[in-house]
Amino acid sequence: MPRIRPALPDEADLLIELQALLARETEGLELDPAALGRGVRAVFDDPGLGEYWVAELDGRVAACLLVTREWSDWRNGTVLWIQGVYVLPESRGRGIYRALYEQLRRRVEATPDLKGIRLYVDQRNRRARTTYERLGMTPEHYALYEWLK
Repeated sequence: MPRIRPALPDEADLLIELQALLARETEGLELDPAALGRGVRAVFDDPGLGEYWVAELDGRVAACLLVTREWSDWRNGTVLWIQGVYVLPESRGRGIYRALYEQLRRRVEATPDLKGIRLYVDQRNRRARTTYERLGMTPEHYALYEWLK
């Protein structure tokens, strides 16, 4: 069973590496290492931006995710967004993402002002979509539109 815990600031280099692997694997992107490094470290410098969580197997980090917050006036509360999920290939299929998700879900269920969990996924990532649906998440009725500089 994986051990779930908040990531530590001295693990920033590992998180940077994992996020670069995620971008390469899922979207074929090569991220700017300097910008990525500043972005990851910014989360530790300003916890209002989000929080990183890791899953350990046998004392080693096997996965990470970033959680950010979105205020919902419709719900008068906060929705947590899962971002930057990455499980090392050799650790997949061992319930690691499930453990990360369940820890977050228990937190939402126990905290009245937290109203839910959202994430976005590349439409082509069938494996991830299947995993999320198995955990009870639904694609619902929203489509994501974006403009990125």
